[in-house]
Amino acid sequence: MLLAMHGNSSPVRSRQSDVHDRLDEVVRRHLAQPWRAPVHAATERALAPLLDELAAWRGPVVLDSGCGDGASTLRLAYRHPSALVIGLDKSAQRLQRLAPGGWLRRGNVCLCRAEVAQAWRLLARAGIRLDAHWLLYPNPWPKPTQLLRRWHGHPVFPDLVRLGGRLEARSNWPLYLAELARALDLCGQRSRLTILPPEEPVLTPFESKYRDSGHTLWRLQAELD
Repeated sequence: MLLAMHGNSSPVRSRQSDVHDRLDEVVRRHLAQPWRAPVHAATERALAPLLDELAAWRGPVVLDSGCGDGASTLRLAYRHPSALVIGLDKSAQRLQRLAPGGWLRRGNVCLCRAEVAQAWRLLARAGIRLDAHWLLYPNPWPKPTQLLRRWHGHPVFPDLVRLGGRLEARSNWPLYLAELARALDLCGQRSRLTILPPEEPVLTPFESKYRDSGHTLWRLQAELD
């Protein structure tokens, strides 16, 4: 299992101390005006074999978005043995060991190299409904000017909600998850933000690194209608 990542990690630092004052405006705009940018042709090609697998699959579907090296996807596949567990990441370097060509289908695991926002659009367009969706330690983009880079400030956010399922997002920056909770509330979705219990099994190398560095880890859970 690819979980060796030790050493000290600094906490997230930001000049932002509360939920962004433009968050409501941004989320409402994205809900009212669907993202109209063309889907990347490269992402459509990359996702084609995954969509073929999903068309033939009759069981639950679990998505691990931003799966990094795929270690979390393997662990989630063990937790969900009856589900097709999909790991998405845009980095060929991170997926090199498990999916050197950008694609792996083995057991109940699929690993696919794809740009996550574009992949969500294509999955939502195909009518895919998830049983569970994991967002494990997304890039926090902590500068106040980077709100639109955070998933809840990105124009793809309505597609994330549309995919449904039991959403669990984890972060060592609680403000990121507080914003996500507010964005979900604007979509009529309830969520719960709690501290991740120390006995909770580690899922990703970053989670291990943050825990070893003494960070408080947080999780947001929601049942997306």
